[in-house]
Formats: sequence, structure tokens, C-alpha cells
Amino acid sequence: MSQRFVDPEKFLDCVHCGLCLTACPTYLELGTEMDSPRGRIHLMRGLEEGSIDLTRDVVRHLDLCLGCRACETACPSGVHYGELIEAARAFVETTHRRSWLDRWRRRAVSIVFPRPRLLRVLLAPLRLLESIGVLDRVRQWMPMAAMLPRLTAEPALPERVEAMGVEQKQVGLLTGCVAQVLFAKVNTATVRVLQRNGCAVAMPAQQGCCGALYLHSGERQQALACARNNIDAFGANLDAVVVNAAGCGAMMKEYGDLLRDDPGYADKARVFSERVRDITEFLAALPLVAPQGPGGGRTTYHDACHLAHGQGVRAAPRQLLRAIPGVELVELQESDLCCGSAGSYNLTEPEMAHRLGARKAANIIATGATCVAVANPGCAMQIQAALKAAGTTIEVRHPVELLDEAYSAGKLRT
Repeated sequence: MSQRFVDPEKFLDCVHCGLCLTACPTYLELGTEMDSPRGRIHLMRGLEEGSIDLTRDVVRHLDLCLGCRACETACPSGVHYGELIEAARAFVETTHRRSWLDRWRRRAVSIVFPRPRLLRVLLAPLRLLESIGVLDRVRQWMPMAAMLPRLTAEPALPERVEAMGVEQKQVGLLTGCVAQVLFAKVNTATVRVLQRNGCAVAMPAQQGCCGALYLHSGERQQALACARNNIDAFGANLDAVVVNAAGCGAMMKEYGDLLRDDPGYADKARVFSERVRDITEFLAALPLVAPQGPGGGRTTYHDACHLAHGQGVRAAPRQLLRAIPGVELVELQESDLCCGSAGSYNLTEPEMAHRLGARKAANIIATGATCVAVANPGCAMQIQAALKAAGTTIEVRHPVELLDEAYSAGKLRT
């Protein structure tokens, strides 16, 4: 009996050539065919046709996929693997009965992380521990705390700031969910760099979660609601909507596809997605104001999956890093291999995430760099934890933070 959840014609794009195998993190770690992209496509096609039952083993192979989309970059046939795995996950969540622990863990992710206010409340005890100087001890035996950056609060950003000098563009900034709580400094640095480069920046209060966490966990309708909300929040009068989190940017660039069958939003979603830019992509396309201050010395760069594979943005971050005086950019082996963060993957699949984090840390250490630039908050937390576990003090920074420091920007002009 067929269990249709996706257009079956989409499976036919895969010719099972195997070029995706060496790009797939789980295949590299496990070496099992069912934990490769073509193996998972075989499983999904079997589910679609009704020749394979949705057993725990099948669900396990699908769950282990990071959704990094490295296979899409490697694929010569143009298989839309990301679309297939997300459809399959939505099917799993509505059909398969998970254990209570697995259900609780996944539900907790979708309840807490898209809600900044709730996340702040839950992190309040850790902020207190940091204020009295004992949080570092807690990090040693509490894995989740080990991933967290410094929790020092940043001043809230206004809904709009003006450009420094002559205004060249008006842009919106997605302030994010986890980002505005744990990486507020990156948001502040992003605003200052945009101001310095002639941009007025709008940060509408109505904006919310991009929807990626919901989509990747199979909650498609909630993800679509997030997309509609953000389209309405940012409106239609901006030159660009800028994002400094790779996963969020990849999601927002897909709003047009996700809402193509929505008569009220199809056209608006398509136009909106065309205006979305990663911060590095946006800045690299400008006549960038030359930074004058010293940079971060020997620096390497990790390609976040949803920036390199999801958005095809690779050169822009490197271009910006090379523009900073004093930065010696050294390439990282397996720079675009997933670090194990993958949204909430390091919470739902901690064992595989740990293996991939350790692999990434070893490659970073081998570069001899004192700083690794990372353009995604989830990657930053995962890599920071992996580097600490490896006993190194290599810094983890967003490229825009390094650029902001080189500009030596002052207070925001509101």
C-alpha cells in the first residue's frame, strides 16, 4: 500500500552513482549504505511505494541524517535531497510512534528554542552562576552548558537605526531566536557594520522564528506560519533582508518554494526570498568601506552547511576575512563537512554530533590558527564545545564580529 508524502517523480533524479557518499558525514563515520544519501533515498522511495514498512530501524536511518545538504553539492543529477528528507520527516512525525523520551526531547526543542523570552527565563540560573564566577566549573560536567557562549546580556536593539553618513540602502535584519539570546553581540556587530557601510537597518518587533527548527523536525505547518509572519513583519520596502545565521538564511530563501501553493502568499514569498541575503554575501557585494584596525591573526574558516550547501555562499566570507588587515586566512581541511550541530541535531543525536564535533576540532587545531570564523550560531556553539573538549583555547568568532572590531565602531546611532 502506498504511503505518499512526496511527488514520486522526485526520486527518479537519483541515479545511485554514489558521488554523494564521500560528502555525507554519517556515511564517512559509519560506512553503512542506509546512512548515505542514496541509501536513505532508497528507504524513502520504498516508504512512498509501500514496499518498505516504517520500522524503528528505518526511522533511525532517517533520523541520523543531519540535513546538511552536502550531497546536493556533490550530486551531478540535481537531486533535491533536502526537500525529500524534510517531507519524509513530516511523514514520520505523523505516522510513527516514538518513545516518550524521544518525543519529549524533540518537543522541548520546538517549544524552547523558537521562543527567546522562554529561553531567557530558562537560562537565568546559568546567568546567575556566571555572575558569581562559577559557571566555568559547571561547564565541565554539564554538556549543554559547555556549548553556551558567555551569557553577559547585551542592550536590546531598537527597531530601526540610521546609516552612518549618506544612506545607500535600507535593509531588514533577522535578529533570530537563539541568536538574540546567546549571540546578541553578533547582532550588534552586524548592525554596526551595516551602518558603517551606509545602511539603515530595520529590526521589526513582529519578526519571529524563521521556521527552520520546525521544518527540520517535521512540523511543516508551524514552519509555514513562521514564514508568513516574517513576510508580513518585514514588508516590501526594503532593499534586502539580511541574516547572520546560515540556517535561518537558507530557510528564508526557501519561503518562495514552501508557500508556492498558498494563494495569499505565493507571490509575496517569492519576492521576499529573492531579497534575503546572508550578511557576508550582502557585504561582499558592496563597495566595502575598508577596515583600518588590526585583525585576528592566523584565522581559519568553517563553512556552515546551510551557507555553503544550502545557499552556495563560499567565497564571500573568505573575501571579507581577507579584507581585514592582519588576518592570515588558512584553509581548513574538510571545511564544509558538518560539525554536528545541524540545528538541534546535537541535542537529539548527541553521540554522532560528538563524533563529528571532535573531527572538526582536530582539523581546526591542525591549521595552527588562533581563531576560527563561523557564520552560524549553532556551529559556533558546537565547535566551541568540541575545541574546549580537545583542550585548546582557539577562539570561535563570526566573520562580522572580526570586521566590526577592525572598524572599531562606537555606539549605535539611533
